[in-house]
This record gives sequence, structure tokens and C-alpha cells, in this order.
Amino acid sequence: MKKPARFSHVRNIGIAAHVDAGKTTLTERILYYTGASYKIGEVHDGAAHMDYMAEEQQHGITITAAVTKAPWRDHQIQLIDTPGHVDFTIEVERAMRVLDGCVIVLDGVRGVEPQTETVWRQRSHFKLPTLFFVNKMDRPGADFDRSLAAVKQRLGAEPAPVTVPLPDGGAVIHLIDRTLIRFTGEQGEEVVTEPCPPDLWERCAELREALLLAAAEADETLAEAVLSGMEPTPEAIRAALRRGTLDGLLCPCYGGSALRNMGVQPLLDGIIDCLPAPLDRPPASAEGPDGEQESVEMDPQGPLAALAFKVQLWDGRRHVFVRLYRGTLNPGDALEFRSSDGRIRREQVARLFEIDAGKKTKLDRAEAGQIVLLAGLRWATTGDTLCAPGHLLMLERIALQAPVLGLAIEPATATDEERLLEVLGKIEQEDPTLLVEEDPETGQRLLRGMGELHLQIVLERIEREFGIQVRAGRPAVAVRETIRRTASADALFAPPPRPDVRQPDLMARVAVALTPRPRGSGCEIQLAPRVLPEGASLNEAQVQAIQDGIQGALASGPINGTQVMDVAIQVTEVELFGPGSTPEALVAATSKALRKAFESASPAHIHPIMRLEAVVPATSLGTVLGDLQARHALIQDTAAFGDQVTIQAEVALEPLLGYSTRLRSMTQGRGQFSMQFDRFDLC
Repeated sequence: MKKPARFSHVRNIGIAAHVDAGKTTLTERILYYTGASYKIGEVHDGAAHMDYMAEEQQHGITITAAVTKAPWRDHQIQLIDTPGHVDFTIEVERAMRVLDGCVIVLDGVRGVEPQTETVWRQRSHFKLPTLFFVNKMDRPGADFDRSLAAVKQRLGAEPAPVTVPLPDGGAVIHLIDRTLIRFTGEQGEEVVTEPCPPDLWERCAELREALLLAAAEADETLAEAVLSGMEPTPEAIRAALRRGTLDGLLCPCYGGSALRNMGVQPLLDGIIDCLPAPLDRPPASAEGPDGEQESVEMDPQGPLAALAFKVQLWDGRRHVFVRLYRGTLNPGDALEFRSSDGRIRREQVARLFEIDAGKKTKLDRAEAGQIVLLAGLRWATTGDTLCAPGHLLMLERIALQAPVLGLAIEPATATDEERLLEVLGKIEQEDPTLLVEEDPETGQRLLRGMGELHLQIVLERIEREFGIQVRAGRPAVAVRETIRRTASADALFAPPPRPDVRQPDLMARVAVALTPRPRGSGCEIQLAPRVLPEGASLNEAQVQAIQDGIQGALASGPINGTQVMDVAIQVTEVELFGPGSTPEALVAATSKALRKAFESASPAHIHPIMRLEAVVPATSLGTVLGDLQARHALIQDTAAFGDQVTIQAEVALEPLLGYSTRLRSMTQGRGQFSMQFDRFDLC
């Protein structure tokens, strides 16, 4: 069947970067130059179109991934602007999951930063074709060549320079067309193109050669022309760039300054020329009801297959963002899906919307390739695959990270207790990196998240959107438990005889051995026991019971009941006592044996270790380094860029609580830092 031609004129892309690299500023220019917006909203004024939440405008950062559309050269660009702060990395992860390509923005002064590396790993997992936009090239210390070198060294990508910004600003040199492009008018909306003067072109000779060599790697015909000294046509270079970008061999790189309205229009051309249409991406892989793998082609004619990638409360009502991979969807359609707990649920779509940041517009129909908003779904949540009834499938779910920081919270007035519980339940559905639980020792309600800013934003939203005042305690770091040496133990579960003599007495014995594993490697379970009496074997229910006993013991460690990590568990022996060795007895015996083994294996707490990058004035370097060492940080590298120094370090999370205030004090407000979770480890 011939696919609709409109698929070739769609680009589903994301804008991603380290915090403060200029993603939202770039997105605002894209909307303005494409005619999707009639004015440019500035982040520093709290007027950015994409930062529509009150908390985003107040803090001057992007908190939630926002979806919008922009037309360019008869194509439709569907765009997601993602947060740069590591506390909101789930927003990037689930956006990457449903996109076809992405633009990664770099700060021209700082180049590749820690969150840039995180974003790169996320896009690499989904094999997304990528462009780079080296932003802020108008700032002192900005270096286009150094940024390209960082892309190659730190990310392992092959940068292919396309537009080179001039040092004095206001213009870029296009290496494919050999032109000089100036951006005039009040907002840089007028693009003036002229042949590049010879003296400027000579300065770009090395970058032009780098572009041709990168493109030649993707196209044998172009390689032959380049090696023979022939001058390839712009069309041939563009075709090779597109092929190399789609195959993941190279990443076209564009330079400019979004804030100064420089270099954005050539980037838009690059999005159309180099990034994939939906049909250029490989078919999605899904798992059928019986575990068989099925290929999901991007086709509006087949049975519906759509991924729910985000839940959002909109005007107090529950809405679900979905990406359609196959089929069509109309208001009133029934949906079927398997939830994360294994239950098969059926729901009905009430309304469909297309999205423009904080605005939604009703749709009568959606089809494969689109990202839309659904209303009326009570149960569908992040990662669920929505299917046509009778055609159940499961697309790859979205990976989630465990929270690392917690707050004890309570409503300011006792009458708000039930309302707060209801609101927390809604926000948990919206943000799967949040967790609400009860402290078993104190009975306090804990709100756990990815960092101080994450939890602060949640509390501000609860107050603003729902009118509930919340009192919060000091942040508490989430710890885990592990073991430091090998140990073994066995346990007999033999409770007192049952009063009913017709029921067999419960009894089972299990022996286990524990071994420490490297940090971050997780737990490994080996179940190959010697079963007594000889010749007996474990049935499926008994094997599952032993597994349940192990999982229960891992969920509650011997020190203070937190999760156990990085342990190898081997079940070495199971003794059965006839009908009394029920699954319940085996669960209890396994848990008892593991508790004994844990207690004799030198259990210890492991704490969240963060990778920190601080950018400080050179005059404050000694003070900042001394303070970090006092917090037991491991300094890994320092690098100077002009009058600024970048410090990279590893440090436990707990000593960093409140660090932003301390850093501002040490650097007279000029220093900033970012951190991201690396692993749990001994301190």
C-alpha cells in the first residue's frame, strides 16, 4: 500500500540541552520566524510562549516539556521544548521516546556540559538523528571550533559544520552554498544572502574540508568526487548529509545566537533537509499478547497502536499525551491496553486535542505520526500502549529513575488532609519520578523526588493550583543498603502446629549464599538449589514463592528497612516436607534465611553520589575548591575558559543540600552549578 505523501512533509523533533544553553530562546525564534507566533517572548522577561506555567515564568527555567507546531518550507515541524535541569530529566526521556529526531543546543562558551552528556545518552538509546546548534556565539569566550572538538571528544559524535558564525556577530557563513548570510530587520527576520568574500572563505577552509570529509563517509559517490579534487554540488552535499544523519554517522552543526536573532533560519532549513520524516525511521518493535515480537509500521490504515508518554492535569482534569504509531483515532473510540500491573483495561476517548504549549484545540481525528492530547482516560498512564480492542500490543516502555531526595510534608490545616492525599495521587500520576510514601519509623508522609528544585516546584504547584498550604521538613537523602562481604545462612520455617489436625503443619528450609557485587550493577539471583529429599523437584508455584521471598527481603534491608542493592543471591538448598512445604512456607523460609545472611554480611548504607559541575570566576576558584573538599568531594578536573573556571567533581548528595546559596555567597552571585545522579556508593 502506498503511504500518504504528507508523511514526507512532517518532522517530529525535540530541542534539548544543558540548563541555560538557550533551548527555549531558540524555540521562541523558531516560532516567530515560521509565523507560528506573532512576537518573540523572552525567557528573562517571563514571557516565553513555551514556558507557560507560572512556576516556569517565576524561576526562568523550563520545567515541563511543551509541544507546539511550526510551518517551514511547506513542511510541518512538530516540536517539543524540553527542560535542561537534571531534576526534570524524565521530561526529556519521555519526549525522546516519541520523537523522530532532535536538535541539541550547546553554549558556545562552555561547549559540552554534564546535562548535554545525559541528553546525548538519552538520544543514543533511541538512535535519534541529531543536529547541533552552537548558541551564544556573540558572547566573549565563545569558540565554534572548540565546541565541535568537544562534541567529538566527549560525545564520540562526528560533527559536520554547516554554518559558521562570524566573530563580530550578525552573520554566518554557509559552508554548503559558499554564501554569507546576514540577519537584518528589527528581529532578524530579514535574511540577506550574498556570495562569501574570498578572504572570509579562506578562513573557513578547514571547516569546509571537515564538512566534505564527514559527508563523504556517508556517500561513496561524493567520496570519489572529493578524493579526485572535484567540487561537489550543494545538492550532492545535502543528500550525503541527510543520509549520514539518518544513519547516525554524523551530526550537522550550525552556529549562531538565538538571543541576537542570528543563525536560526539556516537551522530550520537543516531540520527539513537532514532530520527524518516519520517514514524515515525504522518501524517500532512491539510485544504481542503471547510474547511474540511484532513490527509496527507507520501506517494510518492498520489497527491503532499509540504510546501514552505523559499525563498532565489541565484545568484540573486529567489529560494524556500520546504518539500514534499506527492507525487512526477519533473522539468516542474505545481503547485497550495492558497497565504496568499486568491488568488489561478498556477505556473510551472523550475528546482529542492538538497542542500549542499551554493551549489546546479540538481535533476531529488523529492518525499515525501525530502527537496529540486525549481527554477522558482514567487509567492510562506513562508508558502504556493504547491499542484497538482485540489488537493488544506493548511498545517499549519509558525508563524511570528512582527518587533520591525526600521531604516530610503535612497540610497546614488538618481539614486539608484528605484533599492533600488526593492531590498527591494526581501529581504522582503526572510525574512518575515522584513517590509519596509513609516513613515506617515516624509515620510521617514523605514526598520523594529528584532534587531540591523538583520538590520545591511540586509544593509551589500544590499551593497555586489546588490552594493547599503545605508544611515541609528539611530535605532527607534517600539511602540504600548493601553488603560488604560474602555470607551464607539457612533457616527452617516451622511455626507451631495447626489446631486442625486435618491440615498439614507448615514447614520448609532454605539455604542461601550472598556475594557483594560492583556498585551500580544491581542484584543477581541464581536459583539452582539442591532439593531434599533427593530426587524431588520444585514446581512452578514453589519457584515463584522463593522468588517472592527474595524480592521481599531485597525491598527491606536489615539496617533500617530500605532497598538492598548490588548483591548476588544464590539459593543453594531447599528442603521440602511433603504437603506442609506450601508456597507460603517457602516464602517465609526464604525471607528468614536472607535476613540471617544479610545480618552476617556486614550490611552498610550506600548514599547517592552526584556528578557535579560548577562554573565559577577564576578569582573564587581557591575558595570554592576548599569548600568542596570540606564536603568530601573528589575533584576530577578543572578547566579555564577566559575568566571562568569549570570544576568537575564527585560528591555525596547530602553535603550538597543548600549548596546553591553557599556558592552564590562565595562567588558574589557569579557562580553556578549543576549536578546529576551517578550511583549509590559507600561514603
